[in-house]
Amino acid sequence: MLNAGTGDRIARVVSEVLAPAVLVAALLLTVGWHAGDTPGVSRWWGLPGALFAAVIPLGYVLNGVRTGRFTNHHIPERADRRIPLIFGTGSLVAGLALLIVLGAPREVLALLAAGGVGLAVFALVTHRWKMSIHAGVAAGTVAALTAVYGPVALVGVPLVVLGGWARVRLTAHTPAQVLVGALAGALIAGTVFPALR
Repeated sequence: MLNAGTGDRIARVVSEVLAPAVLVAALLLTVGWHAGDTPGVSRWWGLPGALFAAVIPLGYVLNGVRTGRFTNHHIPERADRRIPLIFGTGSLVAGLALLIVLGAPREVLALLAAGGVGLAVFALVTHRWKMSIHAGVAAGTVAALTAVYGPVALVGVPLVVLGGWARVRLTAHTPAQVLVGALAGALIAGTVFPALR
């Protein structure tokens, strides 16, 4: 059994390692690399996708923390989440439009589109309730990787559970908020991404 201090420290590390921006960037790089299996397609298409879907939105949030608009980069207050989610959606849509014009591979475009749907859903729900974005992105990551690599990607499910435990342990979310976030993320990524790729 973990003592309170050790458990909280582990939960904080897990929350950072499995943070939405980290997972989104890693997923886009992985899917972009996979798309490069096609002859003549660069393996680096996930890089600009990660810039628009993860780096720019995280920069906006970190600037908000620096200027005092947000208490920390996880934006624990539900009321503060809507604008960053809308900003993130706008950044992602701009990146998607640019990558379409530049001729990015279909898999990367499909992943960005699925991410945009996810952000829109979470922004709408956040208006009334604080679903776990950590859990949504983690479960969505596993669902998307399963669409690309098959059932072997399900080895990531324990990381979704671990991430959910961390968010509950830190009292950032209730178990229901984690469960619903994970279900929403898995459903969106598991349907929209495969349908468009």
